[in-house]
Amino acid sequence: MTIPEFERFEALTFDCYGTLIDWEAGLTAAFRTVLDAHGIEADGEDVLTRYARHESAAEAGPYRRYRDVLATGLRGVAGELGFEPTPAELEAFGGSVADWPAFPDSAAALARLQQRYRLGVITNCDDDLFAASNPRLGVDFDWVVTAQQVGAYKPNEAGFLAAFERIGLPRERILHVAQSLFHDHVPAKRLGLSTAWIDRRRGQAGSGATPPADATPDATYPDMASFAAAATA
Repeated sequence: MTIPEFERFEALTFDCYGTLIDWEAGLTAAFRTVLDAHGIEADGEDVLTRYARHESAAEAGPYRRYRDVLATGLRGVAGELGFEPTPAELEAFGGSVADWPAFPDSAAALARLQQRYRLGVITNCDDDLFAASNPRLGVDFDWVVTAQQVGAYKPNEAGFLAAFERIGLPRERILHVAQSLFHDHVPAKRLGLSTAWIDRRRGQAGSGATPPADATPDATYPDMASFAAAATA
């Protein structure tokens, strides 16, 4: 995507967890607490890969709160590693989103982008959990669409369709910005959106806490800082 093309966009929609909030760091810390309590030694990348399978399966089924999806993911990984988490551990893991850190460049990048664009979020999360994360991002979004609101998780298209209705712009005036090829770029491209890939895992093997997927974003950036610089040049 060349810089002049940014002029045709009025709205930017973002994935939150993985793009703006460091969900892999948050998940790893939450897992570490439980694994240490049970004396389990496991490679962090292996745990994330295992978790990705359980989370995507849970999100593809009938809708449940993200807290419950997280607990299901922990229970699935624990079963593979040979232990059973306690009810208190499941509850704490399900609420750990509130403690997940923002990427260091997210708040400044969003503040810069907000000077030129209207900003929205389409997130696989509960309303209250996103509300706990939002202060770390430093901006008030024009639109927030959660999985809880639409009763479905990306890559289901329901969140995108709700965003289109709320934003009220032609799709060619909206750019979707996200890390996950599986959750975001595949459905966004299917719906005719232009997309920018924030490749937070650049240089790392595998796909981490997201299932692998095949998608072709319109542009790729290593982080939010470089994307914001290009989009506001």
